[in-house]
Amino acid sequence: MKDTLFQNIRVYWLAFIVYWGIVLFGYDTGIGGGVVAQPYFQEHFGLLGPDNKVDKKRSDEVSSNVVSVLQAGAFFGALGSAPISSAIGRRWTLFAFTIIFSVGAILQTVAGGSRGIGYIYAGRVIAGIGVGAISAVAPAFVSECSPKNVRGRITGLFQIMVAIGVMLSYFINLGISLHIKSGFSVWRIPLGFQLVPAGIMAFGLLTVRESPRWLASKGKIDQAIRNLAYLRRRSPDDEVVRHEMAEIEAAIEEERLARKGLGLKEAFFGKGNTIRFVIAIVIFILQQWSGQNSVNYYAPQIFQSIGYTGTSVSLLASGIYGIVKVVATALFVFFLVESLGRKMSLFISAIGMGTLFFIVGALLKTHPPDPSAANPSSASKAMAAMLYIYVCFYSMGWGPLPWVYVSDIFNTRTRHLGLATASASQWLFNFVLSKVTPTMVTQLGYKIFLMFATINIAGMGTFALLIPETKGRSLEEMDIIFGSVQAEQRQADIERQEREFDHAVQDTTSTRSDEKKADV
Repeated sequence: MKDTLFQNIRVYWLAFIVYWGIVLFGYDTGIGGGVVAQPYFQEHFGLLGPDNKVDKKRSDEVSSNVVSVLQAGAFFGALGSAPISSAIGRRWTLFAFTIIFSVGAILQTVAGGSRGIGYIYAGRVIAGIGVGAISAVAPAFVSECSPKNVRGRITGLFQIMVAIGVMLSYFINLGISLHIKSGFSVWRIPLGFQLVPAGIMAFGLLTVRESPRWLASKGKIDQAIRNLAYLRRRSPDDEVVRHEMAEIEAAIEEERLARKGLGLKEAFFGKGNTIRFVIAIVIFILQQWSGQNSVNYYAPQIFQSIGYTGTSVSLLASGIYGIVKVVATALFVFFLVESLGRKMSLFISAIGMGTLFFIVGALLKTHPPDPSAANPSSASKAMAAMLYIYVCFYSMGWGPLPWVYVSDIFNTRTRHLGLATASASQWLFNFVLSKVTPTMVTQLGYKIFLMFATINIAGMGTFALLIPETKGRSLEEMDIIFGSVQAEQRQADIERQEREFDHAVQDTTSTRSDEKKADV
């Protein structure tokens, strides 16, 4: 059967629905800093000093708390998602944690008046549990359902949705700063908007099917074949479907035989597994300390530090940053991710980011902005331009690819643990970074950009050269790349599974033929 233009349309639909949870991820990480920067929020929640000016220390503290408690909740949500996802499947795990997220979003929205900032903190923690679990399970679900020829592109949609979520948060905050100067709506509208993507995802999950790989791992082979055929838009008896199912079954059977009675010790330290977990943790530590999330979470404050003074001006600069990020990420994911390869993309991305951060740091040192200036200086505009180009380099490598890469490298038996560990690592260092960023921006000044530049080039560039390439390799081939199984053994297992499927199809055909003869 020849592939049609829309052969993978059902996989794209699944990714579109599942990744609304990732819009939440991006929106939630971007919204906090902007909400706290609104003058009425600062006045209502006691962030002004006796002179009626912003108490910088108190503002930094509340800003870092509002952003970082989300990451703290997300850390535990990511870890807790692994056993739940393994037990009840990817689809219902996502549905349950979307409901949990919605409860947190409601708590944040009702804050104000007699309900103090504690409601926002509590809501952020609960929403964090939901978004953390979603961030761990969503890429596994999409990766397990995607054919290998477009898997990088489809799983790379993750970062596009993150970028869209962040961009939405910037522009909603900008709209609030321009049109609503006072009243509880200053925070209730941006925080309440979280319920929109949550609702779309919850209802959308009712229209998609469970992961064939998860079903096969639970012994539900017939349903797994039906779901795989549905996703590929082919007949269950199609040769392509049977070969892919054979590959999945061969990998699962090998894992069962090699790791009977698998415990956490074996999962983390079994043959070919340790290095995968090390890569999954380190790649996200480096991503967090690339500097991009510091700009993401505190974009208004970052742009103010380089000369874009005034809430609306800094929010507009942040909004443009969000647009550049979405466009750059989309161009990379749809046109370059499967051509450049993972290693080269990560390396070019790291070198480009580091170079631009060095330029921003040098400009900020030699041309510090004048706080009393009515408009940004030429140097401030140049630094903003460098940040816009910087996010293009981030979007072609270290933005989308860590999620793609980590989704690539784990086998079915350990993927839920691998994604949960990677996601927990991401959220843990997210928490650390978001907690310290406001203080670093205030106290380090231009040095913060030089610090991130050094990490980009020395740490991330070197790491990119050391990891194995995964472009164009199936999930089942990762065991061969990481030494869990020999290539000859895998091929023999695939051929055996194909023979078994062929026999099953022949038996079914023969039975149907006998039934027709009996009817005659």
